[in-house]
Amino acid sequence: MLLTLLITTFFTVFLAEMGDKTQLTAITLSSTTNKPLAVFMGSSLALILATLLGALAGGSIANLVPAFLLKLISGIVFLIIGISLLAQSKKEFASDS
Repeated sequence: MLLTLLITTFFTVFLAEMGDKTQLTAITLSSTTNKPLAVFMGSSLALILATLLGALAGGSIANLVPAFLLKLISGIVFLIIGISLLAQSKKEFASDS
C-alpha cells in the first residue's frame, strides 16, 4: 500500500512538473550560469521544501475539512485558474494580432 502511494505520487508530481515554469527556470539558470549541478541542487531543495510544506498543510487541513469539501474547493480553484489563464492568453493573442 505504501509503495503504491509512493509510486503514484512520484509519477503524478513528475508528470505535473514536466515543462512547467520551474523546469524552464532551471534550464535558463543552468544555461546562463554554466553550473548545472548547483542549479539542480538548489531547485531540488526548493521543490522538496515546497512539497514538505504542502504535505504537512494537507495533512492538517484533511483533519479539519471533510474530503468532499476539500475536493470541491480544489476543483473550483483549479477551474478559476484555468479560466483566468485562458482569458489572459486570449488577451495576449488579441494584442499580438
